[in-house]
Amino acid sequence: MPKTSAATPPLLRRVNAGKLLGVLSTAGVMTGTGLIEATGLTRATVHAVCNDLIEMGWVVELDPGRDDTTVGRPSRRFEFNSQAGYVLGIDVGASKTIVVAANLRGETLARAGRSFTGQETPQQRTDLVDQAVAEAVAEAGVTDSDVIAAGVGVAAPVDRTGNILADDEFWRRFDTGLTARLSQQHGWPALLENDANLAVLGEHWRGVGRDVDDLVVLLAGERFGAGLMDSGRLLHGSRGGAGEMVYLKLVEGVGDTHGIARTARELGTAALADPAIDTILRDLAGPDPVTAELVFAAAAKGDLIAQGILAEVAARTARVVATLAILFNPELIILGGAVAEAARALLPAVEEQLATFTTTPPRVAASPLGDTIVSVGAVRHALNYVEQNALDLTLTARRF
Repeated sequence: MPKTSAATPPLLRRVNAGKLLGVLSTAGVMTGTGLIEATGLTRATVHAVCNDLIEMGWVVELDPGRDDTTVGRPSRRFEFNSQAGYVLGIDVGASKTIVVAANLRGETLARAGRSFTGQETPQQRTDLVDQAVAEAVAEAGVTDSDVIAAGVGVAAPVDRTGNILADDEFWRRFDTGLTARLSQQHGWPALLENDANLAVLGEHWRGVGRDVDDLVVLLAGERFGAGLMDSGRLLHGSRGGAGEMVYLKLVEGVGDTHGIARTARELGTAALADPAIDTILRDLAGPDPVTAELVFAAAAKGDLIAQGILAEVAARTARVVATLAILFNPELIILGGAVAEAARALLPAVEEQLATFTTTPPRVAASPLGDTIVSVGAVRHALNYVEQNALDLTLTARRF
């Protein structure tokens, strides 16, 4: 749980502190006048809240400076103390975990990861996540006491109180009490959230979805999952199930939640099972199993079988994108996850077919964040917590 100060400030001052930190954390040095213009707050409020933040270590007041053109009292100048603490972004996927350590501007300081076999007990999975956490924290040169919060993403619906919706066998694999154990062991709050929700936060913050407030991110690797943003607001649903894709089992031409990587791999494997089919996939794969990456590579070399597979994958993906476009009418839908870079090759076919399914087709793009999309969003999730609770937190890493 967060370490709190002795006195709980009024709600309004808490909100105002969040506004000021949100502006300062993305800006350089700002004057009081600049903060007034950026936040709409009064001069008295800006200076009162800045005084609180300076005392707590969140903000540094710089020498006001002066030149011959200055008339009257020089403006106070403020800078966000990005090293006042640190946050972690933790992606706990089905096959691996990625941990990112960042300062309070969200700048990545270190990254670590571990792979899962799928046979681990809950405690063994927690141990592997913990190893990645320890490596990232050590590489960043900080300690547990310097970490204010960690965002944690899992491939399961998570409600507003941080509970996993365990109505599906796949989702139940993530209902292991991971965040409680991490918090108990390290002393910082671990904030659980659905991975696709974190992906849309990450894209809206640092990806191709910047400045787009009506946005969907479709995680499209092994299993489809969607994060939804409407007017800049993340959608959860009553039990955290907004954006879950189980309904795809009812969609003609789709039939399940299998993502782009899984579908390409399974179709490629089926092609090689027929010795009469001539494809360079055989040479590329050799004795090893077919992967989605090999299917995309074969298609890029002109292999007709692989190109046919990708045409089928694109048609299926277009139907998935179309359902999201019809239901939520976003401006932009982003294909995300480790498969995103390869999926760029599918975009022309997907966009062409979208117009046959909906009269308001969105733009479609591939994420530039690769396999860090969830961990980047988890960092943003942790930073949101920091900004919202700044006046309740006691800092230990005051480095000016």
